[in-house]
Amino acid sequence: MLPAAHLFEYAVLRAVPRVEREEFVNVGVVLFCAGQRFLEAAYAFDDKAEARLRAFAGPDFDLAGLAARLDAIARVCRGGAGGGVIGQLPLAGRFRWLTAQRSTVVQTSAVHPGLCLDAAATLARLRGQLVG
Repeated sequence: MLPAAHLFEYAVLRAVPRVEREEFVNVGVVLFCAGQRFLEAAYAFDDKAEARLRAFAGPDFDLAGLAARLDAIARVCRGGAGGGVIGQLPLAGRFRWLTAQRSTVVQTSAVHPGLCLDAAATLARLRGQLVG
């Protein structure tokens, strides 16, 4: 008997250094799987992504600020007091809040569905395909 696949939803995390230009670099993925009680973000930006960000925004782009925003997203995913008020919401509420459309330096793509056996492995695979 095959293990049951679980419905998951994910969105790509995008760094948008100059919101008015709408140029972005994929820097991470956030994935929600209710069936596995899973909500996590995985992100990274290598030298190539950093060079693209600086090309879009100029040499003074605040990479530390971007990293702080991505860390905040990870804290919201983990929940609890470290995630602030939003971190107290149920998993689905946190995912919906994280993927709501906004005009900031970190934005998300549209939400995409899929089926998985292992949400953590799926998140790692998506990060590798879409970011890495």
